[in-house]
Amino acid sequence: MTRGLALSVLLVAACSGGPPSASPLASPSAALSAQAPPPASVSPSAAATVAVGPTPRSFARIALDGGSHDGTRMTDMRIQLGATPAKGSYADPYGRTVADERGTWTSSAVRTPFEFDQLVVSWNATTPLGTWIEVQMRASGASRTTKWYTLAVWASGDDTIRRTTVRRQDDANGRVNVDTFEKAIGAADLTSYELRVTLHRIVGSDRTPALTLLAAVASRAGDHALPSTFGGVARDLDVPMLSQETHAGHYPEYDGGGEAWCSPTSTAMVIGFWKTGPNAADLAAFPGAGHADGQVDHAARYSYDWSYEGAGNWPFNTAYAASYGLEGFITRLRSLSEAERFIQAGIPLIASINGDLPGFLFTSTNGHLLVIRGFAANGDVITNDPAVRSDAQARKVYPRSEFERVWLNSFGTVYVIRPPGVRLPANVAGLPANW
Repeated sequence: MTRGLALSVLLVAACSGGPPSASPLASPSAALSAQAPPPASVSPSAAATVAVGPTPRSFARIALDGGSHDGTRMTDMRIQLGATPAKGSYADPYGRTVADERGTWTSSAVRTPFEFDQLVVSWNATTPLGTWIEVQMRASGASRTTKWYTLAVWASGDDTIRRTTVRRQDDANGRVNVDTFEKAIGAADLTSYELRVTLHRIVGSDRTPALTLLAAVASRAGDHALPSTFGGVARDLDVPMLSQETHAGHYPEYDGGGEAWCSPTSTAMVIGFWKTGPNAADLAAFPGAGHADGQVDHAARYSYDWSYEGAGNWPFNTAYAASYGLEGFITRLRSLSEAERFIQAGIPLIASINGDLPGFLFTSTNGHLLVIRGFAANGDVITNDPAVRSDAQARKVYPRSEFERVWLNSFGTVYVIRPPGVRLPANVAGLPANW
C-alpha cells in the first residue's frame, strides 16, 4: 500500500486545458457585490471538535427556509422574486445591457469543522425565459471576512443571458477559478462561508426564477492510503454508453465536441440512466439536428460556460441535469470506499480525474470526466469512459489503485445526480457529512 498526497495545485474543470486568457470582467451585479461587514453570528454545520479525518471534506445543503430576503420570498420551499423587486440595469460581461428587476437571498453563515482551502457551490433552479440567477459567496475566518465573489451568472437556456463565470476576481484572500473558490496562499484561515443568490428578470416580465437547491462542499488537501480497502460487493449499473469522440467537430461555438466534451457526455449518460433528458422535439429544434446521440450536443450547449469557453463547468452540468426533474450537486469524496456506497445505492457517479491512467485513450487524463458505474469482484473500477472511438467501447475497467490515484489528484470530485425519490447512502460515521 502506497501513500499519496492530494495535489494542492489548480485542477481544471474540463477535458482540454485551463481557461483561456481574457480581459478582466466586472462583477455582473457590482452594486450588490460591495464589501459587507462580517456576519453577526455563525450557525455551525458540525461541532468544532469533530474529527475530520486525514482528508478534510464537509458538505452542506443550505436551508432555504433560513437566511435573509431582500426582494425575494419563500414559496413551496423555493426562493422566488417577491412582489416588489428592485429595479436596476444589468450589464453582462459581453457588452450588453438590459433593464432588470432583482431580489437577493442570503444564507445564514455555515461554519466548517476545519480550515478550508477550496469551496465548490452547486444549485438547482428553474429560469423561465427572461430570467436568470447570480450565485455569490464570501468566507470568514478569525481575522477577516472576504469580499463577495461571483461564482456564476446562470440560466438554463441561452436566449436571455449568456451563462458564464467571471474571471479575474483575484485578491489577497483568494480567487475564483472557473467553478471553484480557492483561498490565496498565505491568506488568513477560513472557517465559515455565506452564499448569496440574486434573482433577475427583464423589466416587463411577470415570470420569476426559482431556486430549489443550494449546496457547497468545502475541502482541504490531505493524505490518502492507496488503494482504499474494497468493501467486497461487486455491482455494475447499466448506464448507457456514449462516446465524446463521435462528436468531434460538432458545434465549434460550444467548444467543438470530441475531447472537449467529456463532461456533457458523462452527464448525458447519467441522465439517460435515469430515463429522462431532452425529448425528440428538443433535439429536432436544435440547430444542426440530426447528429447521432444528439443528447450529448444538447448537454454541451446548455452547460456551456461563455467565459471559460467550455462545457466542463462542474455545477453547470449538475444544474443542467436538474432541469429534467433530477437533483444534481458537486461534492468531494475521501476514497473509493465512499464511492462504493453510491453504487450500492444504485447511484452512478461522474468523477473528475487528473493524471496518467493505464489504458486511457489519450496521453493524460488532465481534467477528464467519466462515469463510475460499478466495481468488479476484485475492487477494480468499472467506468463508462467517454474517451473512446465509439459508444460500444465506453465500458472500461481500470485498476483500483491507479484510478483512485488520478481521481484523488482531483480531490475526489464527483457529480451526484439522482431522482429526488432515490435515497442517498449513509455518510461515514464519525466524520463530517460530505454529501
